[in-house]
Amino acid sequence: MIQFQSNKTVAMGEAMIEMAETGSGTYRKGFAGDTFNTAWHMAQIPGLNLPVRFVTKVGTDSLSAEFIAGLGADGLDTSYIGRVADRVMGLYMIELDGAERSFHYWREASAARLLAEDEVWLGQSVQGAGLIHVSGITLAILRPDARARLSSVLACARRQGAIVSFDPNVRPRLWSSSVETRDAMQAMLAVTDIALPSYDDEAALWGDGSPGETIERYRAADVSEIVVKNGAAPVTVWDGAQITEVPCAPVTGIRDTSGAGDAFNAGYLAARLTGHRPDHAIVSGQVLSAAVLHHFGARIPSGQVPSLDIPPPHVDER
Repeated sequence: MIQFQSNKTVAMGEAMIEMAETGSGTYRKGFAGDTFNTAWHMAQIPGLNLPVRFVTKVGTDSLSAEFIAGLGADGLDTSYIGRVADRVMGLYMIELDGAERSFHYWREASAARLLAEDEVWLGQSVQGAGLIHVSGITLAILRPDARARLSSVLACARRQGAIVSFDPNVRPRLWSSSVETRDAMQAMLAVTDIALPSYDDEAALWGDGSPGETIERYRAADVSEIVVKNGAAPVTVWDGAQITEVPCAPVTGIRDTSGAGDAFNAGYLAARLTGHRPDHAIVSGQVLSAAVLHHFGARIPSGQVPSLDIPPPHVDER
């Protein structure tokens, strides 16, 4: 089973200005983005005090400054948020149909697209990390040469003991073709230790007929730990020794499904970092995922992130 050299987490990716519909024809401004959502929730879990760094690029405008100041106030390490003078943060709007959502994006001038231009800077950002978290969106916003630099940094960090987690989070509109998407995702698995795919994405991109098929495909790529999310259906996990299914408790009062998978990742990874075995960590992920479903937008409001009621850490008695 995977062991972490430290509980220091580094998440890499794009944060965007979020305009979230509040259900009354008005919108609330915030900041969100898949790896950012995960990092932020990890840092807010009561009682854990996990050190979390978010690595990205933003502009030099007032909204970018507001984003950085907010992260610092919420306890995240902002020392590797780069500033780019001629770029801004991307923006997206959530449109709700009941609790289901659709997204509208404005991100062509996003500074985060330059995240991996400087391999030395990027490598310095992950020094001493126990966990590095990236996503398919992180890959999608980068040019192919920048993806190669990111892969090189991750490979080096793994040699130094870091664990890399990867949520494919497939967004077809960000890719030129399904062939490019599959090629980039498959290449990423060579530097992945923990995979956190969603079954509907995997079925659409690869034609998987079941979560079990998804697990077998990732195992063939030598991924050590695989957690397949599947909406309200059970979560299927390969822990390196066996496959287990963990049911999801019913969730009522859903207001917005945005960010549910990112919150699951936060609960799962936080529990794994603090010594809990994968099946127990899934329960933690489900707790945070259910909590974000009760709010508009992709993040639980500050101060309302629940503590994780999970069994004691697994002790290997061998």
